[in-house]
Amino acid sequence: MAMSPRITVVEDEEALSVLLQYNLEAEGYEVDAVLRGDEAEIHLQERVPDLLILDWMLPGISGIELCRRLRARPETERLPIIMLTARGEESERVRGLATGADDYVVKPFSTPELLARVRAMLRRASPEVISSLLKVGDIELDRETHRVRRRARDIKLGPTEFRLLEFLMSSPGRVYSRAQLLDGVWGHDVYVDERTVDVHVGRLRKAVNLSGMRDIIRTVRGAGYSIEA
Repeated sequence: MAMSPRITVVEDEEALSVLLQYNLEAEGYEVDAVLRGDEAEIHLQERVPDLLILDWMLPGISGIELCRRLRARPETERLPIIMLTARGEESERVRGLATGADDYVVKPFSTPELLARVRAMLRRASPEVISSLLKVGDIELDRETHRVRRRARDIKLGPTEFRLLEFLMSSPGRVYSRAQLLDGVWGHDVYVDERTVDVHVGRLRKAVNLSGMRDIIRTVRGAGYSIEA
């Protein structure tokens, strides 16, 4: 990351709020979490983030009303807003977008998909705050071209291995458990056996550790995996 974009999450389901905050921080973002709509309105008057993730149904002020108020303020009229909702009907999506939301995600959603939407929206709205290129040691990953290189040599990865490498490279040195990798790469709403993580880490390790190169993926016994510079 060239800088650390700030994201505000307004979600009254505490478990989901914690999950979103964890995964966004793992991507390198600075995250503020607010549980109520009225508290969020005050918070956003004090500091405007780079992007807002806003639940539709909130105590205090509904997400749809808060979105309308934000669009009426000069300071937040261009704030990128992703609306979260359990309402999947077309009429409700149209209403949310008409009120001023830039994107609309229906619960339950895939965490990797939401993270991809966040990156895409930040890249469009504020290209200066997010870098498409991640670099750890001698390995480079380009999020836009889906290209991975190590010492100027191209590395071919499947889509799952690419997402796994991207997730690890977003926080070099941080050790992730298998459960955390499952949530961050596959999504919390998809059932995958934890041993599947070991299989994909093995494939990733084989692909990036070319002949004569140091193994940059560290296995921490009883804890999980990390990537080292």
